[in-house]
Amino acid sequence: MNKKWECYAVDENKVNELVNKFGISGILARILVNKNITQKDEIDLFMNPTRKDFHNPFLMPDMEIIVDRVLQAIEQKEKIMIYGDYDADGITSITVLKSFLEERGLEVASYIPNRLDEGYGLNKTALKKIYDDGYRLIITVDCGISGIDEVDYANSLGMEVLITDHHEPAETLPKAVAVVDAKRKDNKYPFNQLAGVGVVFKLIQAISIKLDLEEKEYLKYLDIVCIGTISDIVPLIDENRVIAKLGLKLIAQTKNIGLKALLEVIGFKNIDSTTISFGVAPRINACGRMGDEQVALDLFLEKDYDKAKELAIKLNEYNIERQTIEKSIFDEATEKIEKNEKDKACIIVGSEGWHHGIIGIVASKVTEMYFKPSILICFEGNDGKGSGRSIPGFDLHDALTECSDYLEKFGGHSMAVGVTVSRDKFELFKNKFEEYAKSHDIDKIIPVINIDSELSLKDIDIDSVKSLQKLEPYGEANKMPVFMIRNLKINSIRALSEGKHLKLTLKDDGYMINAIGFNMGNLSNEYLIDDKVDVIGNLDINSFNGNESIQLILKDIRKAF
Repeated sequence: MNKKWECYAVDENKVNELVNKFGISGILARILVNKNITQKDEIDLFMNPTRKDFHNPFLMPDMEIIVDRVLQAIEQKEKIMIYGDYDADGITSITVLKSFLEERGLEVASYIPNRLDEGYGLNKTALKKIYDDGYRLIITVDCGISGIDEVDYANSLGMEVLITDHHEPAETLPKAVAVVDAKRKDNKYPFNQLAGVGVVFKLIQAISIKLDLEEKEYLKYLDIVCIGTISDIVPLIDENRVIAKLGLKLIAQTKNIGLKALLEVIGFKNIDSTTISFGVAPRINACGRMGDEQVALDLFLEKDYDKAKELAIKLNEYNIERQTIEKSIFDEATEKIEKNEKDKACIIVGSEGWHHGIIGIVASKVTEMYFKPSILICFEGNDGKGSGRSIPGFDLHDALTECSDYLEKFGGHSMAVGVTVSRDKFELFKNKFEEYAKSHDIDKIIPVINIDSELSLKDIDIDSVKSLQKLEPYGEANKMPVFMIRNLKINSIRALSEGKHLKLTLKDDGYMINAIGFNMGNLSNEYLIDDKVDVIGNLDINSFNGNESIQLILKDIRKAF
């Protein structure tokens, strides 16, 4: 697939100024200039944020109201129910708030809706059960902002609802006692991109300030807050970066028994954003996807190491099961696509027996593989439920709005949606969606790879590559830097892992670099030794038998012009 390479126009004068002024490497300086981080205080905040860099929590809407109501609950020793979500953000949100409030002497329970039976958010059946169990005060975490009817129902039962959320509100807010969400139109909080667990962190910070507690009483939860923040793929800038940077340091010496056990089971050597994104988060999310969301919460609340180890192993087993099911659905879906769908403007496929909790991940992989919007539907009788993912430049939610006559319901945003469609309207929906995609010139959308800087091999050394580690943690809005190197000669080329991956040695003017292209093994037959190529990728340090060497993790390769 042809991809468009777009490189930042780097201001070399500013780069040299940063190198000379702050003694940093040229490669690191280029990235900072691209991010428009050029002043000392900006560089300090980005590289070395501290606990003093958190914003005032009372600037958040309704924070005074929710804190006063929680303090009243503490004083009167009320029972509190925390109502959360089944993903990593929701699980960590419950963990932090429950642990903090229990330390203040409150009796706190939690409710997580089952992903497969109940779906996301507040529901009336759950609220009635919570009422019947004797709870009159509910705090939502990572949900609630869209539960207008449900909050009205809770009010009718005589319950009070306190909402903490980070999702977009509708024009009308739920009639809760407090609605703490920095995406409210009347928000004055300086950062509105916190994860759900980030909003919870601001709540416990605010309670701590009101109770005149030591800072450590809320800062000690930053390890768990960090996990939820990185897992939820919110932009790792501003306060999220402070949370992630400080939280990763705390994870390395965590006192949370469950997290310690999980890290041991995972076996990652380094504690960084990759450990969270590819090690911790998938295992937490696997429980919810498999319909057993309570296991992950129990793990983080467990005080006995042996029991925690058992739970961590169970999380790992769920993740293995999730991977097996995911591969099976992916293989079946791609077989259908290759037969009938690959030449269409978009991909919509359905089947009996696909797992509701997993088709979203598969839709993401299908979209990445074919660079087309994709929707996967699981049918049970005449009912079809599915997930869709899009590509930059094509608004999936707008497309579904145009096809709404053929849908039972849908929701989501431009890049990801959930869909319900009956079997008897499935083909009509497919045809309408295809027609819409074609009319919006979807075939003209080309994948773009954004390049941070062009380098030559002589610019690269071990120390300058290591300096890039100061940019960690990587994530949304702070991606791992991508570099372009032109006109390199192929010194060696071969496929690895039964043809799956590509291994290259590239040279220029006496300098040499190793490169590896994951899932690019098919290109080993397209290039020959001594071919001249341009490459783009991430710079990394490969450690083997005590020796360190620079390697390029390939993102794309093309013949040099």
